[in-house]
Amino acid sequence: MNHENVMKRRRFLGVAAAGTGALIGGFPRGLLAAETVKDIPYRTLGATGEKVSLLGIGGFHMGSPSEGEGVQIVRDALDAGVNFLDNCWDYHDGRSEERMGRALKDGYRDKAFLMSKIDGRTKDSCARQIDESLKRLQTDRIDLMQFHEIIRENDPDRIFAKGGAMEAMTEAQKAGKVRYIGFTGHKSPAMHLAMLEDAEKHGVHFDAVQMPLNVADAHYDSFEQLVLPVLIKKRIGVLGMKPFAGGFLIKNQLGLTPEECLRYAMSLPVSVTITGCDSMKILDQALKAVRGFQPMSESQIAALLSRTSSIAEKGKWERYKTDTIFDGTSHNPQWLG
Repeated sequence: MNHENVMKRRRFLGVAAAGTGALIGGFPRGLLAAETVKDIPYRTLGATGEKVSLLGIGGFHMGSPSEGEGVQIVRDALDAGVNFLDNCWDYHDGRSEERMGRALKDGYRDKAFLMSKIDGRTKDSCARQIDESLKRLQTDRIDLMQFHEIIRENDPDRIFAKGGAMEAMTEAQKAGKVRYIGFTGHKSPAMHLAMLEDAEKHGVHFDAVQMPLNVADAHYDSFEQLVLPVLIKKRIGVLGMKPFAGGFLIKNQLGLTPEECLRYAMSLPVSVTITGCDSMKILDQALKAVRGFQPMSESQIAALLSRTSSIAEKGKWERYKTDTIFDGTSHNPQWLG
């Protein structure tokens, strides 16, 4: 989608462009206000009133370690005071949900705000995937279910069409299988704006939206610049993901530490920053960053953005925006239905 269309969508939504400094310092301080559980900040998820931990545990990485360690990561996070868990129907062919389901037994389900995602764009495929996720997660309800990978221009049209996925999602919500509804994507802010525009046309208010928010995104085709202000205005819960840009900001010796990447992402007016933890060491790293968290000052943010402006040029380290490396549904179109 070209720049002119992005601007049209922004005008439709009535939101002026906002610089990074305005996002940090210009929004009401109440967006960053937090209660704490075991020294972990909790924020409010948009207009839902739900309190969620600032740190969320990514579900994709549940499929990487041994089953025992994957289960232990989830339980240790919940015991530490984290309550937000991310997952998806397609992660590791369902293995991530299955492991998380095992972790949530023995009373752990009641400690969690459980989120998962489905890929289906038709009513039938969406309904089937919701039921499969419930079975794998060994639960009768998923707190937040999201449409996954809104990365194609026709995704909103398919979801909102007659016989589309929104019909199944709404029916699942009425049946108590799903409490709240949202969507995710990593490709382009324009796709998010299109989805929000179509939702408004159909009288739908999403409860949450998930997108990459990190120090590189601030410089290139930025969800922070273009989408975050819209979500705040509409009181939609903001779920930040990829604080390390899929690991590229840490693995490529760019002079960035995991702690400052996490601190930057958490200093934005998000409800949750979701990060993958594929070992106990990485979980401990994330817990260290969130315990007693205080937002970065505007001078600290300005210094970090100055250091990273050339690094982030043209999305070099945000490959999920510029190629298909993270596009699971593009490689597996059958998941869409």
